[in-house]
Amino acid sequence: MRPVPAVSRFEAGRLIVHRNVRHGRIGWARTARVVSDDERGLLLWVAQGSPVASEVTAAGLGMRAVPFSEWITSSYRLAVGSWNGPPVLKFLPTGAAHSVWWFRDARGRFASWYVNLEEPGVRWDDGDLAGVDIVDQDLDVVVRPDLSWEWKDEGEFVERLAFPEHYWVTDEAAVRTEGKRVIAQAEAGEFPFDGTWCDYTPPAEWDVPETLPPGWDRPAAR
Repeated sequence: MRPVPAVSRFEAGRLIVHRNVRHGRIGWARTARVVSDDERGLLLWVAQGSPVASEVTAAGLGMRAVPFSEWITSSYRLAVGSWNGPPVLKFLPTGAAHSVWWFRDARGRFASWYVNLEEPGVRWDDGDLAGVDIVDQDLDVVVRPDLSWEWKDEGEFVERLAFPEHYWVTDEAAVRTEGKRVIAQAEAGEFPFDGTWCDYTPPAEWDVPETLPPGWDRPAAR
């Protein structure tokens, strides 16, 4: 991994790119606005209709649409689109190996928390554009408003672990341990599972860009 210079905190309202990187290759990229950036972590807003990109095979199929054994032998391209679901609030705790997303229903009401297990984010700032790159570790946890929970995507996680020479997750135990640690926080109703930001509304003046900003596909920061 090449050294990455320190990046200062992002200003509230700044448009950045949140990216998932797999072995140095962009898996997905999403434009987001910075809600806050402080000692607790980075909070992002992905508005409905935000420009995004996702890696697909030459046939246009996403990774979840094909067996992993087929995916690793395919050729790839980045397909540009838009975030069609309800808006999502994303919190990347400082130094943590996960992020927490606030999912909403079709009417914009809080529906659940989504714990995305991932390597801690690496920030970059090119001046005109900045972003944060993570490595999504695929295993996730869904936490309901009543603080009950369940693992998500465990089948995909196990399937991919069978291909260690190609998979970006190298320590299964560490991923599960982090998930269990966050589950304990959720069961106890600790921040951020204490109702914080469940009714968040972004500033009315935040627009949604029509296209991904120039430089969104720059080399990975990790």
